[in-house]
Amino acid sequence: MSDENKPQGDPAVAEELKGVPEELLENATVSLGGELESLRDQLETAKQDVLYARAETQNVRRRLEKDIADARAYAATGFARDILSVADNLSRALGSIPADLREDEKLKNVIAGIEATSREIDKVFGQHGISRIAAVGLPLDPNQHQAMLEIPSADAEPGTVIQELQAGYLIKERLLRPAMVAVAKKPD
Repeated sequence: MSDENKPQGDPAVAEELKGVPEELLENATVSLGGELESLRDQLETAKQDVLYARAETQNVRRRLEKDIADARAYAATGFARDILSVADNLSRALGSIPADLREDEKLKNVIAGIEATSREIDKVFGQHGISRIAAVGLPLDPNQHQAMLEIPSADAEPGTVIQELQAGYLIKERLLRPAMVAVAKKPD
């Protein structure tokens, strides 16, 4: 047995190993070295598994936080869609009142009440991140506008929105309802 393979450390262990044949000690050393290398590989694999598990846990946590934030931000979407019809009806009511009736003393208070209600709805929409989509005079955007008809027009560029049939709305940056519009086309 060479000096480097001789047992080091505890003298009692060295004394016990004196009678063990050299070949057996060398085989035991090689076997222990292989087992040690195997244990190191297993440890490295376990470390990698722990790192992957931590990363996956962090990703799940981030996804859940995003889902919670989205749920808070867009929780009122269904209710907001339902209230849009009320806002549409108020706008139609105001738009249908002729100018001469607006000056009538008997109707002034009724008209003022409808206008105040319409302003209040717009204020509440603003508080909850609901905004009206701009349409008239802009190019048709299929992500925000729904073309209902084409109207021949020499005044507007083809593909430009020339009339809004129904207002469209966004809630935060998501589409709540597309604007229903009429689009210009080349005159015949």
